[in-house]
Amino acid sequence: MKTDEQLKQIVKDTYSSIVDQSKEQNETSCCGATSCCSVIDEAIMAEDYNQLAGYVKDADLGLGCGLPTEYALIKEGDTVVDLGSGAGNDAFVARSVTGASGKVIGVDFTEKMIDKARTNAEKLGLNNVEFRYGDIENIPITANVADVVVSNCVMNLVPNKKRAFEETFRILKKGGHFSISDIVLVGKLPEALRQSAEMYAGCVSGAIQKEEYLAIIKEAGFTNIKLQKEKKIALPDEILSDYLSEKELETYKKGNLGIFSITVYAEKQDTEACCGPDCCN
Repeated sequence: MKTDEQLKQIVKDTYSSIVDQSKEQNETSCCGATSCCSVIDEAIMAEDYNQLAGYVKDADLGLGCGLPTEYALIKEGDTVVDLGSGAGNDAFVARSVTGASGKVIGVDFTEKMIDKARTNAEKLGLNNVEFRYGDIENIPITANVADVVVSNCVMNLVPNKKRAFEETFRILKKGGHFSISDIVLVGKLPEALRQSAEMYAGCVSGAIQKEEYLAIIKEAGFTNIKLQKEKKIALPDEILSDYLSEKELETYKKGNLGIFSITVYAEKQDTEACCGPDCCN
């Protein structure tokens, strides 16, 4: 079993390699940069951003598994934080809604992604979108800053998910909320997949059970937790066969394992807005 720091380094190395590839390269490359994660993400998991306002093609590396900004209920003037901001895709979509009176802060722990996102922001001439280097387990933002937090297929790459959601709770204002897209499981993942570094970087082996994921969110203090979208993911045989024998693959396909892309909404309750002793229960 790899340590948390080893897992983080795997993710950092993988995404540092991917950063210089275009979305088209990720779509056509057999194994993306150094792993098969780009095949998994782009061909199987990613959603189409083309119809969203603020979409910037150079910022779309096809590495997400949902459209959290579409469901995030962002308003003009909001401060939005994008956790695992990559090349800036979701941050720029969020900026199109917050407008010039709002602010968007992207956080990523891959230096090359931060550099690319900043370059993209400069090309667009946006002075209210910034990108900070940092770990989601220790977000480099003071408490009670964000009206909205978004994240796209990143929390499952964080070894300590409990800490990541506690940090998300900390940076949100009272009454703020998040919309996060991620990969979760229903059923047990085969050991060969669970131990795979490539599958970890590809957002599969780091995924946890859906009920456990939602429980972590609740334990962090969030309320009004709800699924905004849920989609089952089917991994192609050509990817699975790299990790499973023919017999194991047959068993896997006949089993009740489900790999899902979900978009989750939750709120940091504003206790001061309560009308009485019982209305916040």
